[in-house]
Amino acid sequence: MSTPFDRVIRGTLVTTNAILRDGYVAVRGDVIAAIGQGAPPPADETIDHGDRLILPGLVDGHMHTSSSTGWPGIESASRSAAAGGVTTCCDMPYDVPVPVTDAAILADKVGWVERTSHVDMALYGTITKTGGVDAIAELAAAGISAFKLSTYEYDAVRFPRIDHPTMLAAFREIAKTGLPCAIHNEDQELVEKLTEQARAAGRTDPIMHCRTRPPLAESMADLEIFEMALETGAHVHIAHSSIARGFELAEQYRAMGATTTGEACIQYLCMTEDDLIRLKGFGKCNPPFRTAAEVERMWQALVADKIAYVSTDHAPWPIARKQFDDIFACGAGLTGLQSFAPLMFTLLEERGLSPTLMATYCAERSAQLHGIWPRKGALRVGSDADLVVLEQGDFTFDQACIVDRPEMQWSAYHGRKMRARVAATWQRGKMIWDGVSVLSQPGDGRFVRRG
Repeated sequence: MSTPFDRVIRGTLVTTNAILRDGYVAVRGDVIAAIGQGAPPPADETIDHGDRLILPGLVDGHMHTSSSTGWPGIESASRSAAAGGVTTCCDMPYDVPVPVTDAAILADKVGWVERTSHVDMALYGTITKTGGVDAIAELAAAGISAFKLSTYEYDAVRFPRIDHPTMLAAFREIAKTGLPCAIHNEDQELVEKLTEQARAAGRTDPIMHCRTRPPLAESMADLEIFEMALETGAHVHIAHSSIARGFELAEQYRAMGATTTGEACIQYLCMTEDDLIRLKGFGKCNPPFRTAAEVERMWQALVADKIAYVSTDHAPWPIARKQFDDIFACGAGLTGLQSFAPLMFTLLEERGLSPTLMATYCAERSAQLHGIWPRKGALRVGSDADLVVLEQGDFTFDQACIVDRPEMQWSAYHGRKMRARVAATWQRGKMIWDGVSVLSQPGDGRFVRRG
């Protein structure tokens, strides 16, 4: 007679509302079959992580695998996710050479995920600059987790600005699907004029990245998209708010009957303008880092439960794209998957906050917004057995440990003191990271359809 469970994983369990010492997760097949404390039940295999913390595998609700390398980047970025305790990535659609703008392109990308990814992936969809609204229904039916549009143009094909009439029409169609629509929220005219003035004055030093993308550039865009949310009934979501005002505006529009939310990328909870001056191109992301006072306001918003979830906006540009003296010439985006879990734990620990907030904001909430909870992002019976195991202690994050391609082995958090490291990652009941090596193979990851 076989034992009741395939394996039992022991440790200190961290859920969204409790810390269970001497706990266990019992796995049958791919899913969690039992959770408890004390003496573990019989199983074919028992793995004891001692007093290490076991959280639900992180669900990064906003990251890019393919903005610089195309779909081959799925394999290498997902390796870094496995090493970072991120068991589900929600990948942005702005890929090289073409974005995910219809069901056929989505099917191609799903194939790449199924053949090459080390972790599970949900996928965003987007629309073309003109004539793309008609593809919205087919993308939703094909299983994307969310849409992504932009008020700012980086590339007319890959990352276009959607004008107001088209965005309004898109929101009306997206509202019919029930899916959220994340927005890259920066005002194009303001940023372009300020950048033009900075260049004319010969100011291309790092701080000018902040000065040419001021908080007003975000809040102006927020107001546009939230007014359209109120008009159309679409769920409109700020893809990354670097300012607490974004969450305040979302709350105000919810009070008026709109469905409006916003997320904070982890860098906006810890990095400041001084870090951009220090890091130069390696600290460039959009929106940029803000003041230390704004970081404090961001934490106030998180503790007050105004933030939908915390993400990385992982965007692995090659080192060569980050080394220009002209800050405007550097690629915008940070690596963040492998540092996500240790950094979030550290930031909470430094503020005396419970790691249960990590289970909430970095797993459950992101999975819920993307329609993949409770299959993902939960420590509960019936959920996929996706776990991240954290060892507490005094560590230093070293960018040399990043398991992406060599040209992506850089981090804005290089040298930062951390209070935890990822000791193991479990995907659907199988260990895919043992604290030293990635154990999964390309194609072990699966495409996760919105439920």
